[in-house]
Amino acid sequence: MIRALCLLGLALQAAERPPFYSDKDDLLYYLDQHSARHTVKTKADWEKRRRHIVANMELVMGPLPRIDHKLPLQIEVLKEVRGDKYTWRRITYASERGDRAYAYLYIPNGLKPNHRAPAAVSLHGTTYRRYVPTAEPSAGGDSQYAQELAARGFVVIAPDYVFLSSDYKTDPYAMSYVSGTMKGIVNHIRAVDVLASMPEVDRKRIAAIGLSLGGHNALFLGVFEPRIRAVVTSAGFNTFRKYYGGNLKGWTSNRYMPRIDTEYQLRPERVPFDFTEVLGALAPRPVFINAPLNDDNFEVSGVRDCVTAALPLYRLFAAEPRLVARYPEGGHGFATESRLAAYEFLDRSLRAIVR
Repeated sequence: MIRALCLLGLALQAAERPPFYSDKDDLLYYLDQHSARHTVKTKADWEKRRRHIVANMELVMGPLPRIDHKLPLQIEVLKEVRGDKYTWRRITYASERGDRAYAYLYIPNGLKPNHRAPAAVSLHGTTYRRYVPTAEPSAGGDSQYAQELAARGFVVIAPDYVFLSSDYKTDPYAMSYVSGTMKGIVNHIRAVDVLASMPEVDRKRIAAIGLSLGGHNALFLGVFEPRIRAVVTSAGFNTFRKYYGGNLKGWTSNRYMPRIDTEYQLRPERVPFDFTEVLGALAPRPVFINAPLNDDNFEVSGVRDCVTAALPLYRLFAAEPRLVARYPEGGHGFATESRLAAYEFLDRSLRAIVR
């Protein structure tokens, strides 16, 4: 009897698993329950493929838990510093029951009571120390996009990421997560809740921005959080097959997705999603990609592959101008000219949203 129930459970799990897409470069088709292929011709067709993309991401990252948006945020201000253009605060907030996340919150000075400002979730890279507001000037401007957006009038929250902050000690695996990536997504969704709770913020104009680790986390947040209305990603992704020539070991640390190793044997062709699909899953929202030509982490032709795959989908939505990719000279980073172009992109994209 027990064996029969177990087999039934496995059968149900198999029935619920999304189909595996061997061709992840072609986004204009979906597979039905019999693995028959159908052309994506309408937005309704695309939603079928998109659901499969998200479900396949969850196979690797673990399922997105139910987010309790009504759970009180219980924001606590640990420190506050007023500058010439903005005030920054070190805060903690309730990310879920039993856990409190840490973040920096930047609020432009002089906001009028009846003015709702645009906002951004700013996601940092692996060199966390360079992103904090007390970082020395030699840290370099490419990591100071939270501060620069605040100086331009954005309310910005910059959450700490798992295993990188000296303050935030939570172990996602002790909380039954199977990836640091999914715990990051949960914390970042609740960071959107923090922004949405603020009277200074226009809830319809919230973006995500990040470099490197933050660059792909900005994409992930956008996929799972529809309140993110535009995304900026710099030096943050390429296709798995072109990531270090297909060597996926770098994606399997505790802050990323260990299942890429344990379930998919580090083989790009076995991983059930790729960044062609992640990028497509954001359509038709505005996305700005900065992909330096000499990035030694995310080889640039793999970024071009993702853009090439996503463009037909943006055309389907009559939104091709919303997908912008820049390929500047330079290595892994976010140079001044590209950052300024990204900020102007956000200004235009968020201004166009009907309020």
